[in-house]
Amino acid sequence: MFFAERRYPEKISRLEENILATLLAIITLVSFSQVIARYGFNTGWGGALEFTRIMFAWMILFGMGYGIKHSVHLGVDAFVRMLPKKSLRIAGMVGAFCAFLYAFMLLYAGWLALLGAGVSTNWRQTGAIGYWTFMFERGTGLDDLRYPLWAQELFGVQDRVQRWVAYLMLPVGLALLAFRSLQGMAAIWRGDRELIIAGHEAEDLVSEAKGALRD
Repeated sequence: MFFAERRYPEKISRLEENILATLLAIITLVSFSQVIARYGFNTGWGGALEFTRIMFAWMILFGMGYGIKHSVHLGVDAFVRMLPKKSLRIAGMVGAFCAFLYAFMLLYAGWLALLGAGVSTNWRQTGAIGYWTFMFERGTGLDDLRYPLWAQELFGVQDRVQRWVAYLMLPVGLALLAFRSLQGMAAIWRGDRELIIAGHEAEDLVSEAKGALRD
C-alpha cells in the first residue's frame, strides 16, 4: 500500500473513493428495490436487511482510514490550537499515535501481554485477526444471507454465506486505519499537516459544500 500510493497517489485515492461510492450505491439500490418490491408487489429479498447492514459496516470500516487520510474526522481542537507551534506538533503526533494504538489493539491485542496485560498471545484468539480466523476455520453461516441456488449447485457452496466473508472488512479496515494514522503522524512530523482531525476546519468544509451547492 505504501509503495503503491507513492507511485500512483491519484489512482489510489480514486480507488478508495470508488469503493466508498460503490458501497453507498449498493446500499441505496438494495434499499430502494426492497421498498418497491414490498409495497408494490408484496414480495422482497429475505436477506436484504442483513446485506445492507453488512455493506454499511464495510463503508464505515473502510472509511475510517480514508477519513484520517483526508482529515475529515471531526474533533475538538480548541485547546491544542492555543499551544505554541512546537507543542501543537507534539500534540498532533500524540493524537495520531493514539489512533494507531486504538486500531492496533483492535486488530491484534496479543502484544499487550508484553506489558503485563492478561490477554492471550495466540494471534488466533485475539483481536479482529483472531476473530476473523476463528470464523474462517469454523465456516459459520450468517442468519439470513444465503447463496443463490445456482451458486450452490455450480460451486458446491453451503446454503448460508459464511460469516468470514461478511467480516473480511474488519481486519482490512483496522489495518488501513493503523496505516493512515502512522502516515498522518509522519506528515505532522514533517510539517505537512497539523492534525489528523478536521476540528474547526469543519466549518470551512461546510462553507465549501454550501458554495458548491449554490454553484
